[in-house]
Amino acid sequence: MTHEDCMRQAIEVCREGIDAGQTPFGTVIVRDGTLIARTHNTVWRDVDSTGHAEINAIRQAERRLNSIDLSGSILYTTCEPCPMCLAAIHWSKVASVYFGARIADAASAGFGEMPIDAETMVSLGRSPLTVHPDLLREECAELFKEWKAKGQGGAY
Repeated sequence: MTHEDCMRQAIEVCREGIDAGQTPFGTVIVRDGTLIARTHNTVWRDVDSTGHAEINAIRQAERRLNSIDLSGSILYTTCEPCPMCLAAIHWSKVASVYFGARIADAASAGFGEMPIDAETMVSLGRSPLTVHPDLLREECAELFKEWKAKGQGGAY
């Protein structure tokens, strides 16, 4: 699987979340070429402000592997991780994160993300995590428009 293939999986699961009435965020985790987690944001469904796609994917991967150590894994997410998610990605020892849309894209769709970019957080936190921004950014940013077109837009 290429990086683009993996991000398209995240886009697909994001659309599944939108169709289920959730906010437009999707994440997959891959290790050694095998998909180990694939999920979307469930904040509204679960009435849980920590139910971000990245957190859900980490939980799913750790249960699947029966380990909190996701070393060697790559996380693909449709939007730049927020500080909470980036910390969880770091603590789970994911090796790399690829994201599509930027925090600014989420903010323009009405989301109240903290405007701290992932690269800055990784640098300030001295994390070994590598961050790869803007993978299929336009396709990922388009997910916010799809979400709003379904009448689900609004402040979050």
